[in-house]
Amino acid sequence: MILRTFGWSFGVTAVGLVAALVYGGPSALALVAILSVLEISLSFDNAVVNAKVLERMSAFWQKIFLTIGIAIAVFGMRLVFPLAIVAITAGLSPWEAFDLALTDEKAYAHALESAYPMIAAFGGMFLLMLFLEFVFEEHDYQWLSWLERPLVRIGKLDQLPVVIAGAALAVAAGYFAADPGEVMIAGVLGMITYILVSGLGELFEGAGQLDVDEDSEDAKKGPNGLVVATGKAGFFLFLYLEVLDASFSFDGVIGAFAISTNLVIIALGLGIGAMYIRSLTVYLVRKGTLSEYVYLEHGAMWAIGALATCMIISIGHHVPEWITGGLGAGLIIAAFVSSVVRNRNAGPDDEATPDVQLHSTRV
Repeated sequence: MILRTFGWSFGVTAVGLVAALVYGGPSALALVAILSVLEISLSFDNAVVNAKVLERMSAFWQKIFLTIGIAIAVFGMRLVFPLAIVAITAGLSPWEAFDLALTDEKAYAHALESAYPMIAAFGGMFLLMLFLEFVFEEHDYQWLSWLERPLVRIGKLDQLPVVIAGAALAVAAGYFAADPGEVMIAGVLGMITYILVSGLGELFEGAGQLDVDEDSEDAKKGPNGLVVATGKAGFFLFLYLEVLDASFSFDGVIGAFAISTNLVIIALGLGIGAMYIRSLTVYLVRKGTLSEYVYLEHGAMWAIGALATCMIISIGHHVPEWITGGLGAGLIIAAFVSSVVRNRNAGPDDEATPDVQLHSTRV
């Protein structure tokens, strides 16, 4: 199971570390290893959230996520995207941006950091919308019931996530940003992207489920017995996952420049880390981990809320990577421990029983 799921990650790690050693010697090897660990620590919550979406996709789209998706994640978001940002913000051609990255690493890093407020606004708003949509919805299980239960009750107000996210964006642009206009535009585009991609995914997923009876022989079931999305529904869920991964990767790409400004070293390190996040996502789905440890998704979502908050604050103030990674890891570990305690305290007959029935508590 481990080798089948993580085999490609192990292979990429070996190739990447050897390439780093050949490229820059022991120092490059050490930097690539550090960047790989940084990427995994910052994106672990991404794997948990991705797994929740991936278990609703058919085997075909899961393979697409592991092949085309990893190419987009490694080469697109960790290599091409930073070059595109530098080219657009600095008024350079793609080739000039690539040449700048190879010949003047410090100027390239400075150009990318100058564009960070817009990147943080886009990614922060996308992730904040995802977090708010989750905490305002009803769920069978509650982790932080003292906080989640009131949030569900006020969540009956229509479009509340948009209201809160819009208010947070206005505050960030007004008080944190050097150029409020650019931050507002980027933040609004992040909100629009989330609403569009999430809405299209739900639309086509719902249409697919209407066409197939869950109890029929034609219904395709996932590892947890759920009817999985195929066709257009699977495509939009895949698209949603890619945008979600992009939003998570912003912080890691920018933070990598605190360790190295070399484009090749950054691409190798973050690429290796991205492979492990992909493999971990599939492992969580195949093992049914989210069904066994029911609070893990909650912990990941609260970690996303913490990451979104850090990204919004970082529009005007630097937030150290250890704070971002520490908050995410801490929340997920706490949720995992809570799940383990709950499973030990639950009897064999009530282990799968929801903690509360929120339908009866909503006002």
